[in-house]
Amino acid sequence: MPTFFGLLRKRMLAPSLASVGFGERGFPVTPTAATARLEAVPQAVVCGFEWAIEGASLWELERRLALVEPEQRGFAYEGATMGYTILDAMPGGGRDRTRALLEGPGEPHIFLTYIGIGFAMARLPRPLWKNILPELDGVHHHPIMSWLAVDGYGFDRAYFDTRRWVDEQAEPAPYPWADRPDYFPRAFDQGVGRALWFIHGGVPEAVAAAVGAFAESRRPDLWSGVGLAATFAGGTDRAGLEILVRLAGAYHAELALGVVFAIKARTYSGYVPDHSRLAAGVLADLTPDAAEALADRTEVPFDDEGPVPPYELWRARIRAEFDAQPLRRAG
Repeated sequence: MPTFFGLLRKRMLAPSLASVGFGERGFPVTPTAATARLEAVPQAVVCGFEWAIEGASLWELERRLALVEPEQRGFAYEGATMGYTILDAMPGGGRDRTRALLEGPGEPHIFLTYIGIGFAMARLPRPLWKNILPELDGVHHHPIMSWLAVDGYGFDRAYFDTRRWVDEQAEPAPYPWADRPDYFPRAFDQGVGRALWFIHGGVPEAVAAAVGAFAESRRPDLWSGVGLAATFAGGTDRAGLEILVRLAGAYHAELALGVVFAIKARTYSGYVPDHSRLAAGVLADLTPDAAEALADRTEVPFDDEGPVPPYELWRARIRAEFDAQPLRRAG
């Protein structure tokens, strides 16, 4: 049962479900059944956040999250991680809630829980970011995929401050995440690309136009974010996916890179919805098993010594696979 202070935190910090909807955000989206499924994503995040920010124990939080349908459960874990991260960062926190969540029931959703840390970063002053990423034991993709926290930060800023980060195309000040401040803006843009998919309701033409409005140097990372969102979250049918792959044009390898990471995240969680299978086939000409195998055979060991982050080396290896063998079909 939540405490008085837990209820107060929820009242002060948790957005309403309506406030994260496309209409309330002012996004140019025509309501359809597909956009309703997309809107359910931020709503699932809010639910997870509410349960965590109330101070629910890990035992109780896990059981609440199990009630969320498998397709949306990872998003609810994003919100729960966001809530626990904020609690841990508060004065007097220090209870290692986030670490316990990510090493425990959140581990199958590790790709999305990192994104939840990024959502918390958007609500915490930068001096608190230094210790925001917990040290994890026995988590396979830690810390190489922790750049998804920066991706989550970029998504949050684009989604909730669209004028500045999308319309005005502001660029974030570098931050030494994993001691690589030069890579911070690139990971940020991957999250912005994901947000563009939601902001435009999964309409391929509008999404492609939004990416094309950015400087050319930013478009590859934006397209990889689009591919990840279109595959993981869904939002369009086969015809829409065929249009998307055509509009990606020279950026197809980046689009397909996002597909591979999305499928890896889905298979790692143990649930691959039909829309993800469809997107993998149309956007990357891969079955989920083949996409997972590609991710696994190109993965690099965590080594922080070279000039390029291991996360980006992994991405580069995946891109190279598509550069060497262009898409054979679009569906």
